[in-house]
Amino acid sequence: MIDEFAKHNLHGRLRRDRKALLWKLDGLSEYDVRRPLTATGTNLLGLVKHVAGVEARYFGEVFDRPSPEPLPRWEDHDGSDLWATEDETRDQIIESYRRTWEYSDATINELPLDAPGHVPWWPEPYPNTNLFAIMLHVLSESVRHAGHADILREGLDGRTGLRAEHEQRIDQEARAAYCAKIEQAARSAARSGVEECPG
Repeated sequence: MIDEFAKHNLHGRLRRDRKALLWKLDGLSEYDVRRPLTATGTNLLGLVKHVAGVEARYFGEVFDRPSPEPLPRWEDHDGSDLWATEDETRDQIIESYRRTWEYSDATINELPLDAPGHVPWWPEPYPNTNLFAIMLHVLSESVRHAGHADILREGLDGRTGLRAEHEQRIDQEARAAYCAKIEQAARSAARSGVEECPG
């Protein structure tokens, strides 16, 4: 009973975060979904492409289920899963991600939580695992990257939130006042020599 509850709950959260990640692309130009928005090149469409590959690998190779999408070998990884080439369209990447959802969902639906899996790229003694551990791992990856996308999107046009119905549009004056308050607290702490707590 608890296994089915846990599986249903984790799967529901994964579905929620998939949609949240895609929503971060809505209404943006081709340039804005593709351009590097951090010093390391992180970009919105690249995050979607990357998470699709993560799901396909973990819910595929780990359980000896071939992926419906072509995936580069891990040893050939050159960062190309983190950005979209000029030949890849937004629609292609989104559709690839959606096909991966169907494929991942089939693995989740067909296997019990204790189904054994093997992650050859994990170091010893961790390669032997199960569906429960993989669901947690993929969910944490999805949450992490959806959070990245949220920050990137806020930097582009100020839109935040988990989904369109939760979107937060903050008054620019209120936002500036709030940031000024945080800046003042940071400057004041730096002047007074406040030290970090020992870790």
